[in-house]
Amino acid sequence: MDRLLNHFSLRAGVFYTGNICGLHDFDRDEQRGHLHLIKRGPVKFINPGRPDTLIVLPTLLYLPRPERHRLIADDRDGADVVCATVLTGSGGRNPISDSLPEVVILELRDFAEIEPILDIMFAEAFEDRSGRQGVLDRLCEVLMIRMLRHCLEQGQISGGALAGLSDPKLAKALDSIHQNPSDKWDLSAMAALAGMSRARFAQHFHLVTGGTPADYLASWRLMLAQRLLAKGIPSKTVALKVGYGSSSALHRAFVRKFGQSPSDWLRW
Repeated sequence: MDRLLNHFSLRAGVFYTGNICGLHDFDRDEQRGHLHLIKRGPVKFINPGRPDTLIVLPTLLYLPRPERHRLIADDRDGADVVCATVLTGSGGRNPISDSLPEVVILELRDFAEIEPILDIMFAEAFEDRSGRQGVLDRLCEVLMIRMLRHCLEQGQISGGALAGLSDPKLAKALDSIHQNPSDKWDLSAMAALAGMSRARFAQHFHLVTGGTPADYLASWRLMLAQRLLAKGIPSKTVALKVGYGSSSALHRAFVRKFGQSPSDWLRW
């Protein structure tokens, strides 16, 4: 997980703290995840495509790829919440968010290791002191990393890069790909690092991550390309850094993966 966080760092921005009453809508967000900490409920969580959830106890809600969703609190007593956005890397799809389910719901009583963080966070959230925003944002980032660790340890991540890195048989191969994306990777090279036959490696890789080694390699290279392009690095240089022989090869792969050219993506 450390290697992924080095490439795709987390940045959080707390945008609301306090009491909510009635209905509150949150729009679809293609760039950022949404975090809702329910300190005191009850709150009904409505997310299209899944049953409504009534939250009574203190709970963490995280939507890594949020569709339009809604929180409904009591009109009289309301609910105490902290709401934040979470940007991973340069935003959009990335190996960290893609490893998580559509919604992570953790009752805070089952997440006792973060109690010290939450105590400070809630104290800051419901007071008006100098530096409050900075403290909340940094604590929220620490909270997210601890949440990812918890999900890994509890087996709540069922695919993607995080699941692969937590698998002893795949971790060495994936870590090498992450460190050296421009190498000439093929199935034999990956399988050798894992100490497995090509067929066994391909089967196990799909079982753990939910995808093929080739698709994983392409996704990793293109997500790194997005990060480098966003920094203003020329596409020819980016192509060589991430394992494509030319800017035209990068362009074709980029369009296949994201449905638009690198230049169109940058303008968007």
